[in-house]
Amino acid sequence: MSFDSGPLDRYISAAVGDDPAMAAELRASFAESANELADLMRRARCDANWHVAAERLKSLSATFGIIPLIQLAETAMEGAPGDPAVLREINRAIETIT
Repeated sequence: MSFDSGPLDRYISAAVGDDPAMAAELRASFAESANELADLMRRARCDANWHVAAERLKSLSATFGIIPLIQLAETAMEGAPGDPAVLREINRAIETIT
């Protein structure tokens, strides 16, 4: 799945204008939060924890308009908890943001 950073770039631009330092900080903050949620998913020991972390990732992604990550979070919620293939795709998508 390819990642289009356009929505994130537009969101950041609308939020901070032409301040490159603030834009970098906001992008890093998003990536850090997304990585923490992906890690929570990886460490989930029950279906409920997996589902809650995936829902939070979906919500975070929706805030920034990142459709591919929203879709991956939905795939995680619909699939088997702990699915390593979905986790790999989520981590790849997050890596492309930073």
